[in-house]
Amino acid sequence: MAHKNFRKEDFVKEEGSDLYQVEFRKGNIGEGADLIVERQKEDGEYENLQAEIRRHNDRIFICWSEPFNGRVIFDE
Repeated sequence: MAHKNFRKEDFVKEEGSDLYQVEFRKGNIGEGADLIVERQKEDGEYENLQAEIRRHNDRIFICWSEPFNGRVIFDE
């Protein structure tokens, strides 16, 4: 399994919503059917999240109520 890290600073506030989202291209993480989103805890360990995942054209958006450091895990 491969992964891509992201940081709090990568999130963008969604217009007209209380959610923040981070964006990926399908070409970088696949189709998105098997994505696992993990948030990094203060001790450096990761915990699984059931984050909302949206798809639009060739982009995948991970949405959450607040920005966080984490990673998305996917099959290559």
